[in-house]
Amino acid sequence: MRVNALSIDLEFWWCNEFLTDYLPCDREDGFRESLRPVFAVLDAFDVRATFFVLGAVAEQYPEVVSEIHRSGHEIACHAYSHRLLYTMNRDEFEDELKKSLELLADYNPIGFRAPSFSLNNRTKWAIDLLDKHGFKYDSSIFPVKNRLYGVPGAPVGIYRPSRDDISIHDPDGPIVEFPLSVLPFGMNIPISGGFYLRALPERFLAWSIGRVVTRRPANIYVHPHDIYPGPPPLKVPFISRLITYHGVRTSLEKLIMLVTRFSFMPMGALLDRMALLPRDELISAAPAIPREVVGRDNPAILPLSMSELLQQPIDAAARQYAGRGRKPISERGDSR
Repeated sequence: MRVNALSIDLEFWWCNEFLTDYLPCDREDGFRESLRPVFAVLDAFDVRATFFVLGAVAEQYPEVVSEIHRSGHEIACHAYSHRLLYTMNRDEFEDELKKSLELLADYNPIGFRAPSFSLNNRTKWAIDLLDKHGFKYDSSIFPVKNRLYGVPGAPVGIYRPSRDDISIHDPDGPIVEFPLSVLPFGMNIPISGGFYLRALPERFLAWSIGRVVTRRPANIYVHPHDIYPGPPPLKVPFISRLITYHGVRTSLEKLIMLVTRFSFMPMGALLDRMALLPRDELISAAPAIPREVVGRDNPAILPLSMSELLQQPIDAAARQYAGRGRKPISERGDSR
């Protein structure tokens, strides 16, 4: 069965550029509560993932990050404040990296994801800084273009971005890039998670990801607030409301479908398995990153305890997918 990468961007619900101008001064946190659905799914189906942890989250909730690590997941870096890279200069970004790495020092993170995928050719200087601070892989490039992010023309499979043009593969590039999954279909259709998990019909999502994994490992991501309807709806313009809230109440079932139909493991472990990382490199979270594919389809197996994080059972949606099979594993990707 081909194994794929699953990641969670661990951030606060208000770290959303479509809400920035409308946030109340006094807002509810709800952070722990927002984690329960995603942890219930991962635990019930014995799936391990990569958590791209915002430094501000690690600062405020160090015990949560520690519990994630102890439960077998990879800890990676999501910068500190969720500022977009193109709103910072090199020095400001390096300060964010240093602060985050200090907060995550116990986990030796080797992976990075830019807030809102804001790594592009305007911010290509970030590649050298990631290399300088010991990162071995990145997962920030979306081979599409919208008003917030995207690198159109970038490879759709794993590659090494050139320092001069990150849309070009350079075999001597310092960082391995695992771009977010798209379906090439005349144009690149984004399918990899987040808003696309919430917005795309479940059958199309399953079909399109199935098409991708016949060629290369898929890279799927989710935010806790993508599947947790708890944050209070704000009065925002229609487009912002659509992008922020659409499909939240049906996305849990889609996530369950994905983890039962496809096999996943943490990104660092997958890249290491594919021999794309230096062999002498310490993979973060030592016993946390499994060397074997994990995941089970039987929701009758009781979830493992996750202290205070897991207090909510999987609902009947899980039972709907109990018999789904998995795809063949292949350790080879491509860059086309």
